[in-house]
Amino acid sequence: MAQPDSPAEPPAKSAERVLNLDNGIHLTLRTGLGSGTLFVRDKELAKRNRTRLCGIAIAGSSVEVAIPYYNILWATIFRGDGRNELVIDYAAEKSSTQFRPAKLRYDIHGTPIATVEAWVETLLRYSYGQAQRQRRAKVLVNPHAGPGGAVRLWEHEVKPLFEAARMELDVVTTTHGGEGTEICQALDIYAYDVVVVCSGDGLAYEVFNGLGKRADARKALQKIAVAHIPCGSGNAMSCNLNGSYVPGPSALAVIKGIRTSVDLMSVSQGSQRMLSFLSQSVGIVAECDLGTEHLRWLGAKRFDVGIAQRIFSKKVYPCDIAVKVEIEGKDQIKAHYKQNRNGEVQNQKINDDESIPGAPLSTKDIQPDVGEGLPPLRFGTVNDPLPEDWQAASCDKLGNFYCGNMAWMAPNANFFPAACINDGLMDVIINDGDIPSLKYIDLMTSVEANKHFDKQLLSYQKVVAYRFTPRNQTDGYISIDGERVPFEPFQVEVHPGLGTVLSKSGRYEANGPPGWEESV
Repeated sequence: MAQPDSPAEPPAKSAERVLNLDNGIHLTLRTGLGSGTLFVRDKELAKRNRTRLCGIAIAGSSVEVAIPYYNILWATIFRGDGRNELVIDYAAEKSSTQFRPAKLRYDIHGTPIATVEAWVETLLRYSYGQAQRQRRAKVLVNPHAGPGGAVRLWEHEVKPLFEAARMELDVVTTTHGGEGTEICQALDIYAYDVVVVCSGDGLAYEVFNGLGKRADARKALQKIAVAHIPCGSGNAMSCNLNGSYVPGPSALAVIKGIRTSVDLMSVSQGSQRMLSFLSQSVGIVAECDLGTEHLRWLGAKRFDVGIAQRIFSKKVYPCDIAVKVEIEGKDQIKAHYKQNRNGEVQNQKINDDESIPGAPLSTKDIQPDVGEGLPPLRFGTVNDPLPEDWQAASCDKLGNFYCGNMAWMAPNANFFPAACINDGLMDVIINDGDIPSLKYIDLMTSVEANKHFDKQLLSYQKVVAYRFTPRNQTDGYISIDGERVPFEPFQVEVHPGLGTVLSKSGRYEANGPPGWEESV
């Protein structure tokens, strides 16, 4: 359920909203619709924060500096050396992609401590809203993610912000593939609130599967939120939940992130069962992902290179596909998306007294019957007979099969614009591979402009389960959340709200399908 960035302002004494200090310094809390700002009236601070041109401060008459509540990391009263000092930590925006921790420090010896304490608590309440304060985080840093550099990004872009927000950090630099699964399978789920992955999407896949392998998988997946700091190539999870594919803004989004239920998917293949949080693909998308591992140094650009190389080959992937369809027509899918978004707006209208902002997870947040392993499979495994009510088809000329649980698959690829964070449905895209090259190029490039949804060459469905069976090929690429699995039949079904993540707004940070606002 989505929560507002900051709750409605409660009745309060003026001293809780305006703090008057010596030397003409005034700290004012102001709220607006869905947002709020700390205004600092301080001539010296205003002088330091004036816009600079060629290193020269541009003169201005304002002596106020505005700091959004979203950027406030912490506030406290420091007592020591015979003086009392108000300290406010905040994220200063150095550029659109870079934040640095900064401090305000003011002597409060002339102001009653009780007055300052009440004001500080109000500031923190406005700044964190329904987000938990001082989260306890298990941080996993993958030094080999994407083009490399995750350790440097963590140390310089992320860790300083987390520390300024007073998060408790337990950091592990991973040394081998699968270590994320091992760590989360043995994790003390009552010692942490969140697992933060500093990597690409592959480490998040390991984390979800580690939690899913536990005897108390359902409880673990509900108790432990998973958050993403983008250090890889695709960084889809961060794009969807943080609204950013760079570390700085993503770190701030994680600090202020709202606990949100997310659908997960079970993939059965052979005797194996895996959890998927992002996508499964066969065809051109899988090949441009897994077939370009040698181009990781290009970052996200490697996907563009892979698609261009494969469009002109006109390769097709004969297969049999069976699906349990819930919503098929594109107009109906738009209407479903609109209904879901409108429901999110209604859910945001909560009473501030219903919960305690910043409180740790309470016993009421964990259902007493959530203690077992993963939910049973409603439709069996890939080895079971196909359910009679599924739609089955033979595809001799498949070009791309793509199933997604999130909207963004890469920073420039909102492949599944109708995806909803916990509607209990998966989005499936299918297109043929023998279409003319120019039309294929137009289809794939239209993804970046969010214009592919209405293309006639593309089918788009909402499903709860499907089975994919390759034909006439002994080797190829099947991608599960960007990880390669054997080129063999597999079956997938969705588990509504099984996982927990930290999200910026309680939904995916993506535009919906074109025209969804006008849908009936």
